[in-house]
Amino acid sequence: MFNTLPRLSIIFLLFFTLPNANASTSLPDIGIAGAGELTIAKEKQYGWAFNLMANQSLPIIRDPILNLYIRTIGQQIVRHADSVRMPFHFLLIQDNEINAAAFLGGNIKVNTGLFLYANDESELAAVLSHEVAHITQRHLARFLEKQSFNNPATIAAMAGSILLALVAPAAGMAALTSTMALSAQSNINYTRQNEYEADRIGIRTLYKAGFDPYDMANFFEKLAEKYQYSSSPPQMLSTHPLTATRIAEARLRASQFKKRKVPMHLAFQLSKARITVRFNSITSTAAINLYTSILKRKNYASRQAAEYGLALAYFKDRKFQKANKIILTLLKKSPRNIFYIDLFSDTSLALGKQKNLIKLLTMFYDQDRKNKVITLNLIAALKSDKQYKQEEKIIARFIRDYPDNMLGRILAIEVYRKLNNRAKEHENKAELLALKGLFKNAAQEMSTALIYSNKKLNKARYGAKIEVYRQDDMRLEALQK
Repeated sequence: MFNTLPRLSIIFLLFFTLPNANASTSLPDIGIAGAGELTIAKEKQYGWAFNLMANQSLPIIRDPILNLYIRTIGQQIVRHADSVRMPFHFLLIQDNEINAAAFLGGNIKVNTGLFLYANDESELAAVLSHEVAHITQRHLARFLEKQSFNNPATIAAMAGSILLALVAPAAGMAALTSTMALSAQSNINYTRQNEYEADRIGIRTLYKAGFDPYDMANFFEKLAEKYQYSSSPPQMLSTHPLTATRIAEARLRASQFKKRKVPMHLAFQLSKARITVRFNSITSTAAINLYTSILKRKNYASRQAAEYGLALAYFKDRKFQKANKIILTLLKKSPRNIFYIDLFSDTSLALGKQKNLIKLLTMFYDQDRKNKVITLNLIAALKSDKQYKQEEKIIARFIRDYPDNMLGRILAIEVYRKLNNRAKEHENKAELLALKGLFKNAAQEMSTALIYSNKKLNKARYGAKIEVYRQDDMRLEALQK
């Protein structure tokens, strides 16, 4: 079975989706930590840089419903984990590879392929709890510290090489080759030790969070068996070798806890359907046929999720009336289900029924103004109805509450352009660029906002922001050195 690791086994914690080789290679080559020591504070700096790089280069899904789901289940696991010393961030990546990965600074990325392969929420939670354990036990930090004691390269150079591999695979792998001088066997042993520890601690966390502790071994065994004789196994198996010994040990660890029968989680099944139709390489016709067949054969974990999948497929095929009919039926059963409200919003706008939709969404919005899904759908409805002033009012509040929300910044740019408010338009362009780590460009945009602004208070605020961008740019340059 898969019992060997690649030469550069540091990828055991990385295995991110590598973007197009033409991606920019000018992103930060991190470097501030001294050799031999990687403190929590320094690790957070690497995490900050990673988020900037991810926003610029990785195919992050900006779907507010799916983001809410993955963050909710992720934080459920984190709340039950021990030794949590930093905030966690969960990123959903559009990639059909069965994979998840942990990185410095509390960052965990989850591929859509993991959703498509997992049968239930407990299996997904098992993988996430394993990745959370990698971070709480500081496996990558400890690995870099160990390497630095045996290698002329500093922690900074090695961490920078890993980050570079995210945006320029060839350059990143070359950098890793030059900075890693330890023997392959030493790397393998250290990696295996970390994998077993992440399994052990992850299983305990999985149980404490309310899931079946056996589902980690179950998922690993299912994955290993499926690809046992494959010439091209998923990346997860090349970086997480699933030997018979490891699976048996995971099952033994789980036996220390009471086996749980976890009920079906509708949110997981709805998320899986949404990913299948909207973020998978499937045509609308194929999606319609898939969910029609599933419903006919009753081959589903949840009938509601299968019906939701069919409604999504009809919407994708521009059969809006059929999609609307299904979603209305689902809404009658669960009138506050956020998945259904979102698709109902889509079908209503497609059918030109934005007036009634605005009334409904405004009612929900007044009850919970922090709800991102409701707010963003209301913004879309107001935009469709050309109520730009009201749309601007809600967007302004939204970006005050969620200043790091890139979708919110994009919507703000659009509405301020419609309102011919050049100062606000360029302000939000600047903030969007800053979220990607493009601080020099952000400063230029904010300087343009400063020119257009005729309010003294805004001028002062824009000037202060330019200074913040300058400081952040220096911070990145310092990390590069």
